[in-house]
Amino acid sequence: MPAVSDRRQQIRHTATGLFAEHGFHGVSMQDIGYACGISAPAIYKHFAGKDAILTEALVAISDELLATGRYRAGRAPDPMAAIDALIGWHIEFALENRAYIVAQEREWSNLDESGRAAVRARQLAYIDVWVDTVRQLRPAWDQPQARAAVQATFGLLNSTPHSARIGKVRMRELLTSMARAALLREP
Repeated sequence: MPAVSDRRQQIRHTATGLFAEHGFHGVSMQDIGYACGISAPAIYKHFAGKDAILTEALVAISDELLATGRYRAGRAPDPMAAIDALIGWHIEFALENRAYIVAQEREWSNLDESGRAAVRARQLAYIDVWVDTVRQLRPAWDQPQARAAVQATFGLLNSTPHSARIGKVRMRELLTSMARAALLREP
């Protein structure tokens, strides 16, 4: 039997996949329980309901993006290596976590106000890691311009769940080249 934290993670991950595939309102607690191999009432030992599962899933994945982004950028020897590390991390995330991207995109309105605030705070901190790095490479860009470029690049990278049809290796190469061009080539 999985430990409580392992079970919570399993429920979050499974539910996120179901939300991405069928929509938040198209998934019941019974569906989640069945997919996890437990009863729906057993889920209530871990979560108050579907909204709590969605909120925790999106907060946890936002925490992972931020922590890993900070770690990889912080270990880079220079700003160019840092931007490459950030691009590589985000592409890796997008290719391996399609359901989380789709669930956030489609189910944002199903988060309560505090859930949206928690996710948004982490996302803004993650964006700032990128903006700080980009501004070291593009000192002529002010904060709003760097933020706009970073968020546009995220739009490109986060479209992966809808566009990755050429295999992960080729998609990774394509996205890396496009993201670098978006952030580093002179307009």
